[in-house]
Amino acid sequence: MLTLRPAGADDAEDVGRIYIDSWNDGFGHLLGYRDHDPERTERWRHDLVGTDLMDDAVRWTVAEVDGEIAGFVGVGASRDPIDERIGELHAIAVNPGHWRRGVGSALMSRATEQLAADWDRAILWTPANYDRGHGFYRSMGWQPVGWSRALGSEVAFARMV
Repeated sequence: MLTLRPAGADDAEDVGRIYIDSWNDGFGHLLGYRDHDPERTERWRHDLVGTDLMDDAVRWTVAEVDGEIAGFVGVGASRDPIDERIGELHAIAVNPGHWRRGVGSALMSRATEQLAADWDRAILWTPANYDRGHGFYRSMGWQPVGWSRALGSEVAFARMV
């Protein structure tokens, strides 16, 4: 059974593992592979509890499948461009063992609802040439906007929410 709930500090280990596993399986070949380490877990613990004003604006949600965390999403104000009229999907990741089972779609739907509560438009940044992710974003109503950053290694998608 799939359930969604707010994320908390106790979820940091699972969120960190899912972040790294989905990064490596999804686009590690494009942007380099990453290792899971205790420092990254502590950064996630800090981010998930929102201990400063910028982090506090990000709402983190985890998806559980039969009691196991299978993915997460975070939404908040746009960081790039900095524009108070635009929300941002800061991150979305699903354990590769749960890909194509509805977890990502459920998380994206929740993210869209949360974004719509505060903004009319939203943006996300994703690796360029990440065909699987781009297909998913398009299927959920996001469209490429022709912006890039990080020397062209990341591209933006946007949508009305």
